[in-house]
Amino acid sequence: MTEPEIIAALRLQSIPNIGDVTAKKLIAYCGSPKAIFEDKPHHLLKIDGIGKMTLKGLHDSIHLEEAQKEFEFLSKEDIAISYFMDDDYPARLKHCVDGPILLFQRGNIDLKHQKVISVVGTRNVTNYGSSFCHQFIEEIAPLNPNYCERIGLWGGYSRSKAAMDHGLQTIACMAHGLNQIYPKVHSKYKSKIEANGGFMTEFWNTS
Repeated sequence: MTEPEIIAALRLQSIPNIGDVTAKKLIAYCGSPKAIFEDKPHHLLKIDGIGKMTLKGLHDSIHLEEAQKEFEFLSKEDIAISYFMDDDYPARLKHCVDGPILLFQRGNIDLKHQKVISVVGTRNVTNYGSSFCHQFIEEIAPLNPNYCERIGLWGGYSRSKAAMDHGLQTIACMAHGLNQIYPKVHSKYKSKIEANGGFMTEFWNTS
């Protein structure tokens, strides 16, 4: 995806009345994010479900400035960008109509030919829960070298450590931009996670 197209996609994301579902509808009609801003508003109003309120602010300069600022941050920090129509975008997420049009990731993430295990649970895990996760990971790790573990970072590092100790790629899904690690106590594990997987988010860094 070219720089102008990435900035156009970011620009779409910054417009208040355009979410991921509407953005995909506009992209399908126009052919690309950049083409949306080159088209005439009265043409876009012909799209089913697109009204004047949806397009309000479409050409406001503030949204272009925000998109350019975010792109500069992403480039400076060497954060990879996955567009929902690209090959490197998670295949399973492509089936979700409200999947984000852009994903941001850092590290050595490889989702091709991977079986994904998602760990969802409480932030304050019990000793039994932690012990069970460690045992579960230890037992499944030898079964398939292409298993990939996906966690939330808040209370998930102890489980991700077990996964990495057994050679499983680990992806931490963040509820914020990649400009920070939250909770901060896990910042010390950043390089280890990136070396054996990485971080992924749909959220901006400069907002």
